[in-house]
Parts: sequence; C-alpha cells; structure tokens
Amino acid sequence: MHALLVEDDDRMARALGTALAQRGHTVRRVGRALDALRHVHEAGFVLLDLGLPDLDGLELLRRLRTVCDAPLIVVTARCEERDIVQGLRAGADDYVVKPFRMAELMARIDTVRRRTDPRSGRAGAHPAHPADPGGVGGVGGVGGVGGVGGRPVPVRTGDVEVDLAGRTVTVAGAEVRLTRREFDVLAFLAARPDEVHSREVILDRIWGDVFLAASRSLDVHVAGIRAKTGRSHLVRTVRGFGYQLGSPTAPAKGDGTR
Repeated sequence: MHALLVEDDDRMARALGTALAQRGHTVRRVGRALDALRHVHEAGFVLLDLGLPDLDGLELLRRLRTVCDAPLIVVTARCEERDIVQGLRAGADDYVVKPFRMAELMARIDTVRRRTDPRSGRAGAHPAHPADPGGVGGVGGVGGVGGVGGRPVPVRTGDVEVDLAGRTVTVAGAEVRLTRREFDVLAFLAARPDEVHSREVILDRIWGDVFLAASRSLDVHVAGIRAKTGRSHLVRTVRGFGYQLGSPTAPAKGDGTR
C-alpha cells in the first residue's frame, strides 16, 4: 500500500521510510503541509508529524480530513493530553508519541488499516450489528425498525436522527458534522439502542483493539459526540461498564448511569 509520510526531520523520515518499505509499502515523504495536501489523494494511509515548518500540524490534519478519508496516524513529540485530545477530535485514527517502538507503530498501522478497510467487515465500515443487517430495532422511544431493500432506516431519538446508511446526523433538522470515528461510535450504539455495550466491545468493533482502553480515545470521541450535537445525554454512560444510546432530552436516574 502507498503511504504518505509527512515528516520534516530527515533522520526520522529515513527510519520510518525504511521500516515501511520492509513491510512492502511504497512511501512518499513530504516535509511541508502544502505538499501533503497536494499528494494526499494518492495515499492509502498517512503518517503525520505535527511539528511542520509551514503550518501547525493540527490545522493540517483538519484540512486533510476535509479532502481525504484515508487512515491517518499522528506521530509526534507532542505528548500533552490536550494535544492528544485535539488530534483525535480533529480526525486522527490513532495518536503515537515519540519516541516510540517501531514494531508497535507498525502494528498500529496494521490495526488502523484493518478497522477502516470496508472489506474487513468491522464496525468502522458497517456499523450495524451483523445479526441485523437489514435494519435496527427501536425501543424506548427510539425509531428505526426495518428497512427497504436491505437499507437500514434512520434511527431517531428525541430530535436527533442517525442515518446509518447515509452516515449523517441531524439535530432538530440541522446536520451535525462528526468525525468518521465519532459517527462510527454513535452508529454502533444506534444499531442496538436497547443494549448497553461494554467499553471492550466498542473498542474491539470500532477500533479493532480492546487494549486501546488505556488511551481514553473512546471517552474523547463520546465527549465529541455530545459537544457537537449539543445533546449531553445522547450517549448514556453506564459507570464501570460502557455506553448506550440515550435520550438527548433527559438523563437517566437511579441506575448508576449518566
């Protein structure tokens, strides 16, 4: 697969380029944001350093996400929690802090590619539960039963509508733009609104890696869903276990959830 390596440090670029080539990837290395935007359409996946000379890496990440859906991993020396949260919210599929073990980075690349490949059949590409390919059930005021021609109908809860097939979310009739991963999480919960899903199951189905729990990536994406929709109870937290699609209008009470 063709990789776009956005890295302005020559030594790091050589090391990464060699490791990627040894795994059978072709590599285009660029050191400036403008060149990254020019060549990103060629990429099967992207490795992005945030410390670029011509543009802040987070801003470049946001711009890349407007023109490209390729798997993207941030590889950077920025290790503050704020930077990690911003990177994930801006659309990064993973975030790796320098210095790192090369074998771990290669494994993360494989994982990200696997979970974003439509042919893999993972939830990132097909959010609906495999036992319910034609539609999603509706309970507790959540609409969306059945479908036409195998196409799931939108799921509604309060004034929020999640279109699983069209990959869109509207709130009070206005479309809300979520990142790909935020939508995947919301769609996974909406596909089975009557079920509480453990953190491990969500991480495995959406990220392809149950051990990602230590990174708080899931919590960050849930926070992003709540903030962007303006519906803090749309995703219901079951303390010590996981998440469930909730009502966007009122919190649950008396069951250890929020």
